[in-house]
Amino acid sequence: MKKKNAAQTTASDLLGVASNEELLRCERRANSAWSKLRRNKTAMVGLIIVCVMVFIAVFAPLLAPYDPTAVNPVGAFLKPGVDGHLLGTDNVGRDLLSRILYGARVSLLVAFGGTVVAGIIGIILGLIAGYFGGIVDSVIMRIMDGMLAFPYILLAIILMTVLGSGIFNVILAIGIGNVPSFARVVRGEVHIIKNEEYCNAARVIGVSNTRMLLTHILPNTISPLIVYATLGIAGAIISEAALSFLGLGISEPTASWGSILQTGKNWLNNYPYIATYSGLFILVTVLGFNLLGDGVRDVLDPKMKK
Repeated sequence: MKKKNAAQTTASDLLGVASNEELLRCERRANSAWSKLRRNKTAMVGLIIVCVMVFIAVFAPLLAPYDPTAVNPVGAFLKPGVDGHLLGTDNVGRDLLSRILYGARVSLLVAFGGTVVAGIIGIILGLIAGYFGGIVDSVIMRIMDGMLAFPYILLAIILMTVLGSGIFNVILAIGIGNVPSFARVVRGEVHIIKNEEYCNAARVIGVSNTRMLLTHILPNTISPLIVYATLGIAGAIISEAALSFLGLGISEPTASWGSILQTGKNWLNNYPYIATYSGLFILVTVLGFNLLGDGVRDVLDPKMKK
């Protein structure tokens, strides 16, 4: 009888342990970053928009019905839906739908590329300035302050004037213009993290500065950087459109949303649809990245946890 009771007790304990483990797994899944992001409706809307735009950019050659650079003067200024041109044609007869689809590829490439360039340079400068402090911090941050003294678009215009037009130069100009913001974000995080207990313990056991920066400090600055980069991509899209609109960014015949806007501005009175479609794509894409960035911030910021 005692053996039977002992066996029942052991079985019930095992069931209790298994139940607790299952509850812990469910709680971990519910508190995962993806689960929290999925519960944020506006962030999911932003994610869907971003995924759609990335899909369009990647598969533009398959989706575009015409060559985006093919000129047909006879078919210029066709209205939407005429002769198989769903969005009409521009002033030289190029299919607007094809140009907008290919423009997504160029605009997103420039936005992602500029953000990566700014992130790499800004992270390196921010880590060095925040960790070593003193004269190194002062010199680096005063240079960053000097760059911030220029309005961002003015700095990009100056850089484009020096570098010339082209996709690579636009990426470089947007990236350099965003370096100070990334550097300041990283520097602020490093100032907090380098005084944590685990960093002090690492110093005691003789961890080198390089290892300290790369293995202990940098990984803990990723969360705010992801948020800032997501929001920065939206700003980079607007910057590319502004530079191309001013004739300093992507030049014809390469299609980008900004260059389509630049073409359409001359025909706003009679053919407003040329600029309207590209403007709508810019609006929706920037909105998508902003919604996604806000959602990622809510997930990764511990102060936002509910």
